[in-house]
This record gives sequence, structure tokens and C-alpha cells, in this order.
Amino acid sequence: MGEQPAGGLRHWLAQAALPLWIEAGFDPARQLFHERLGFDAVPCNPPALRLMVQARQIATYVRAADDGHSTAGATALACMAEVRRRYWRADGAPGWVFSLGPDGTPADTRRDLYAHAFILYACAWSYRLSGERTWLETARQTVDEITTLFGTPQPGGYLDTVPGQDGFRRQNPHMHLLEAFLALAEVGGGEMYLDHARALAVLGMRHFMLPGGAVGELFTPLWQPAASLGQNRTEPGHVFEWAWLLAEYGRLAGEEADSPFLRASARLHAFGMRHGVCPDTLAVCDAVTDHGASLEATTRIWQQTEFIRQLARRAAGGDGVAENLLAPACARFARAYVPPRLRGGWFDRLGADGAPLDGYMPASSLYHIYGAVREIR
Repeated sequence: MGEQPAGGLRHWLAQAALPLWIEAGFDPARQLFHERLGFDAVPCNPPALRLMVQARQIATYVRAADDGHSTAGATALACMAEVRRRYWRADGAPGWVFSLGPDGTPADTRRDLYAHAFILYACAWSYRLSGERTWLETARQTVDEITTLFGTPQPGGYLDTVPGQDGFRRQNPHMHLLEAFLALAEVGGGEMYLDHARALAVLGMRHFMLPGGAVGELFTPLWQPAASLGQNRTEPGHVFEWAWLLAEYGRLAGEEADSPFLRASARLHAFGMRHGVCPDTLAVCDAVTDHGASLEATTRIWQQTEFIRQLARRAAGGDGVAENLLAPACARFARAYVPPRLRGGWFDRLGADGAPLDGYMPASSLYHIYGAVREIR
């Protein structure tokens, strides 16, 4: 694939990955995406198809079509219409069901904030490609349902699921809701979405970002860290993801370089670089503590892509260190995760020795990969 980050990965994405997942990865009979492919590109779906996966794949393909990297925009928009018909209020209640069974009826009717964030994200980019206001109206109604279903009083934020799954609250669905609001603001959905994004960014800086630049994963109902300081799980990929999103909020909101959002982004980037990235291999580990001690030496593909996306953003802004690291990080990613023999597929998890840990390829990784590659200038 070569050492050139833009040319090598973009060529692989456009000529191998995007064709694979709209051909072998799409079921034209059901007009829905498959959840997984084997390394032989044969679908190996679990019993239910999750809303989150459908929304991620739709958003990826409508963005790729809008960017000129795919001709599958019409297929993705048709899938979006089918998803809206099958998942939204499918059991007669507000909100989107979590998953569908093989017969097309709801398999899991819980309401999941993470999945709702991604359907908003898909609405935003579907509107950008199609110009159909149906998707803005669907997004507006879904935001109203999110407020009703998941909204909580002080100290703010949202529930993870309805009904609840445990006594914890999580930063991750809030992070993706922030991402969705930023997308809706970018495509012209309305100033209110930038206001929603600001509120979530402030919530994140106030509660999710722990001393030293870490991002906690689990919290109590009052947004206290679930464990004592120094013992909280931190995923470096989420640290880089938050850093990118705060900078993206700063870009869309016209924030000055010394704004609290951009200062927080820089602190997160510094923590991720110091504690999450192996300096010898540029591999991003799966987990450290909030004080930076190693928890898991395995590596997931999505954490590498968030690192690459953040490097690309900072390199474009004149960060010489990030610029110097970007090409070798992309080259290492190509060698370790997307070998040519997978013909557009990937290894999702690698052990500390670099050996694949799973026997299949999850479709959900494509969203992360596309977001990273399109950021490279």
C-alpha cells in the first residue's frame, strides 16, 4: 500500500473496502447491511441486526458518495428509508428499537442512546447527500424523543438505555451524540444543534475528563468516576476521539485558539500520546488507567483510526510532530490491520503479539476507517 498516507489508504478505501462492504456486505433482499463478514467475505450475521450498525454503514456510504469516493449513495439512501420504516417506533412506542430479528420484526426493543446518536448522524449525512428535508424532520423528532426517553435532571446528560442495564452512566454514547449534533449543525440543520453540541462538550469537560487529561468510561448517576482516581479505565481511542470532536466543535463554532474547548482538546491529545501510544510501533493500546498505567495491551482497529484522524487534524493545523508521525502510523495501520489478502476487509482486534484475535470482520469498523482516511490531507 506504500508509505504515502493519503494515496495508499484512499486508494484501498475506494477500490477495495467500499466496494466490498456494499457488495458482499449488503443484503439486497432485505435492503439492510450485514453485521459481519468472514475473512472469505461470506456474511456471518449474529441472530439480530443492530440499528447502530445500519446507521454507521448508511452514514459512511452517503458521506463517501458526497465526497466522490463511492457510487453507492442511492443504495445507502434506500437503506436509510428501509431502516426508518423497520426500526423507528416499530413496537408502537417512541424511539428506535435496538435490533431486528431474521424475520424483520423487533428482536430487542430497548431504547439505546448510542444507537439513537448514530441514527441522528445518519440523518445528517443523508440530508447532505439527498437534500430531502425528510431526514431533517426525522432528526428533529428523534431529538425530541431522546429528550423524553433519556433526559435526566441535574447534573445533566442522558441515560444510557431504557430500561436501564446497570447502575452506571457512560461517556461513550454522549460522545457520539455530540458527534451527531455537530454533523447536523454542519449540514445546515439549524443553530440549535450547535447549542446542543456545546452543552455536551461542556458536560464532557466538566465530568468525563479526569485530572491529567484522561477520559473516564464509567460513572455514577451523579457523574462521579466509578472507581477511585488512578483506577478508572481509559480507552486511548476515546481520548483521541474527544480531542478531535472538541476541535471540531471549535471549528464549527468559530472558537478562538485559546478557547476552553481547544485547550481541553490539546490536554487530551497530550495524554493520549504519552500513555496510549507505543513509541516504538505507534500502536494504540486498548486501555490504560486514568493515571496512564497499562490495563490491556491488545489493540482494536478503531483506536488506531481515531489516532490517525487526530494526527491528521493536528498536522493540518501545523503540528510538526503530528505531521512526522502521520505517514508511519498509516503505514503501520495498513500492514497490521488491512493486509491485501483480505481484499478490502480488516482484522478488528490484535493480540499483544500482533496476531488476530477474531475470526470475522465487523462492518461497524468502516465508519471509523472512513472518518480517519477522509481527514488526511
